Amino acid sequence: MNDPGPSRIELLRFARRVVVQQAKAALSQLDRWIADEERREAERQRGVEARPPEPHWLIEQNLSGRTPVYVHVGGCHMTGKRSKGATREQALRALTDRVDPCPHCRPDTELGLLD
Repeated sequence: MNDPGPSRIELLRFARRVVVQQAKAALSQLDRWIADEERREAERQRGVEARPPEPHWLIEQNLSGRTPVYVHVGGCHMTGKRSKGATREQALRALTDRVDPCPHCRPDTELGLLD
């Protein structure tokens, strides 16, 4: 007996089931990626919110970390990695003790010191 095999409509219905199954799997994977990204973004936002405020003044140390070399206004783009936050009084004291003011952000001007 000649078995003609599945009909064209049966093959199309099978193909549809495969596509639906693959689409569900793809959507499930996409939903997991979205959830993971939302978690990462929430963690990043919590980190931003928990970050201490930027100091208003910075004192940059030399390579040994022992001698101050510059006083900066907080947020100065020229601040080195060896800078630490300082109070207004510490910044004033450093400038009056002959620590150079950063020539870019001019903390001496911001603090109202005149040469």
